[in-house]
Amino acid sequence: MNIWFTSNLGDPMLADEALAHIKAVFLSQDKKINSSNEMSVFFRHESTRQVHCQLKVYFSPATIVVAKAVDAIPCKKPSIDGLGLLVGSKESWSVLFPRNADF
Repeated sequence: MNIWFTSNLGDPMLADEALAHIKAVFLSQDKKINSSNEMSVFFRHESTRQVHCQLKVYFSPATIVVAKAVDAIPCKKPSIDGLGLLVGSKESWSVLFPRNADF
């Protein structure tokens, strides 16, 4: 399966607790399985028509267990523009976004 997942955490100033929870769930899964470079969680601040931007988190297909644990919803693969790595291997950039392997 090659389905990505997303979760909108809302105002980035209020997202610390949710981000910590996502990291904790990821790290607990990472210890249970043989982690791969395909297992990473990304984030991006996205503008909306509202006053504040929204913090969106994107879960790679290999993080399906983590995504489901935090009630993330299926989505298309995100554009690499503006993405940051929340948790996972730095090598995941070249694995998950092969045309942009300059990271």
